[in-house]
Amino acid sequence: MVFKLGELFCGPGGIACGAIKAKSIDGKYAIKHEWANDYDQDTCNTYIKNICPENPGSVITCDVKKLDIDSLGKIDAFAFGFPCNDFSMVGEQKGTEGKFGGLFRYGIKVIHKFKPKWFLAENVGGLSNANEGRAFSEILKAMYEEGYDLFPHYYKFEQYGVPQTRHRIIIVGIKKELGLIYRIPSTSAYKKIDISARNALENPPIPSTSMNNELTKQSDIVRRRLMHIKPGQNAFNADLPEELRLNVKGAKISQIYKRLHPDLPSYTVTGSGGGGTHVYHWKEPRALTNRERARLQTFDDSYVFLGSKESVRKQIGMAVPVKGAKIIFEAILNTFAGLDYEWEEASMPMLLHKKNAQLTDSKYLDQFILLEKEPEYR
Repeated sequence: MVFKLGELFCGPGGIACGAIKAKSIDGKYAIKHEWANDYDQDTCNTYIKNICPENPGSVITCDVKKLDIDSLGKIDAFAFGFPCNDFSMVGEQKGTEGKFGGLFRYGIKVIHKFKPKWFLAENVGGLSNANEGRAFSEILKAMYEEGYDLFPHYYKFEQYGVPQTRHRIIIVGIKKELGLIYRIPSTSAYKKIDISARNALENPPIPSTSMNNELTKQSDIVRRRLMHIKPGQNAFNADLPEELRLNVKGAKISQIYKRLHPDLPSYTVTGSGGGGTHVYHWKEPRALTNRERARLQTFDDSYVFLGSKESVRKQIGMAVPVKGAKIIFEAILNTFAGLDYEWEEASMPMLLHKKNAQLTDSKYLDQFILLEKEPEYR
């Protein structure tokens, strides 16, 4: 069976690339692109070039608020990495009350219309804390009421062979009448993989013909500052001469002018921010190129990003690591194929429908049950 995948907030295609690479163990279950939406033209151009060059009309560039959901093609699988701005730990955490937080509801509208067999929703770890947990509760409740068993988990992608400490909450939803239990894919098979920044960027070397590999012009003061920052250090814990120190009051973000440590995975690659947030090489006094950043996000070197250098930087930073997405999609496909695979306990309870359940306004964990504790409800 091949699932037809629709996407909202598709980004440059990290989720889609992982999806179309994924196959069930027996090779009988797979995923193909059906349609996608994002508001940014460069992002959509990148998606089209790499995911669906033969069908550019399947990618709709517009604000999701203006998207005609009724005109979209039929799908039986759905993915949406709804904007994380109002859920991130770096910020005010306005949650669903912020400018971007309520956009998850457009994903619910798609779920309501198409009733896909399964969906995947992705956001930052701060999602569970925004609005003192009320935002997460609201989102889970909306998904639950559409008739889905929910399997949320806090994924640490470096545990799955991604050379980057990127942590995200991902919710897998499966239609309740299917009675399928998705299990979190095990991290054990990836423990011996070299996820160091050095290995990611140098093994093999980036081909000289690779796109998006232009060097960033560094100012003299930035180069001199980086010369005093050791691998793994940032602008605030390095021993900098007074003239090179940053005059920052209040919170000091640890990633500012932070240099990679060659023997450790990269810190989180971000898609926005001013000076000092570009990710910096451990040996050379410079920011990484976009191709190097893409490697940390596990995109193939053949994956071409379109747009200005700053636009490409944003696209790469906002993407889901391809390898991490592929692993999760393969677990979903194996679940539908009825095939065993190595799994581990989830960091959050499976949120399963209980007969005659009455949802309350209490914390989200009180609204659902664990299968292992009350199997009779299945």
